[in-house]
Amino acid sequence: VVGDESARMVAPASSPSAAAAVAAGASQKSGTTSATATTATNDVDDDDDDEQCDIYDSMTCPIEPDVSFPDALRDRAYWLCGLLAMQSLSGFILSRNEVLLQNHPVIIYFLTMLVGAGGNAGNQASVRVIRGLALGTLNDKTQRQFLNRELKMAVALCAILSTAGFVRAAVFRTPLPETIAITASLALIVLSSIGLGAVLPLLLQKLKVDPAHSSTTIQVVMDILGVVMTVAVSTAMLDSPVGQFIISKLS
Repeated sequence: VVGDESARMVAPASSPSAAAAVAAGASQKSGTTSATATTATNDVDDDDDDEQCDIYDSMTCPIEPDVSFPDALRDRAYWLCGLLAMQSLSGFILSRNEVLLQNHPVIIYFLTMLVGAGGNAGNQASVRVIRGLALGTLNDKTQRQFLNRELKMAVALCAILSTAGFVRAAVFRTPLPETIAITASLALIVLSSIGLGAVLPLLLQKLKVDPAHSSTTIQVVMDILGVVMTVAVSTAMLDSPVGQFIISKLS
């Protein structure tokens, strides 16, 4: 009886610690089960990634899995060869204006800067359009808003780059008439290049052509238009009577 009474008295006193031990064991078991499940899930994800990587062979592009290497090569080669032939027009235009370049050789020194600025500004605008089309943020509803913003951007960048071009020409002690002609050419080139860079990807998309081609196309187009605009502005401002009168007044 005394043993039974002692057992009854000890059992209630030890029951909280026993319950805590049971709870701790259950929690540890639950944590182990959760960790095992997480590990198993990660293993499944890794297996899926490995299987996904195994889908593509060395000749398949993950970006365009439905386009074979020969088809992609043919498409890009045709486009680049066409641009190469088109770019030769710049040399033809310069050869037809040898008298202007002989009378004002300073223009040749700034010609690379002029056409490069046009290509860079146009390519910058073109890449933004391509990114918007890829992300879906540029669509029929947002197209007008985007073009209005790019027009404002073109005017602002035209003013900034023209000022920078004028300062560069002045630093190199370029004669004032040539400096004015170079600055005017740069302003016209930058303004037109940003406009074309924003519109060209949209135009290619309407024609069912990959808009990504616009980034290379705008470079060549602005090489040609840059030479044309520089020659036209320089001729009008340096060799024409009206241009010479304006330059004399500015001087």
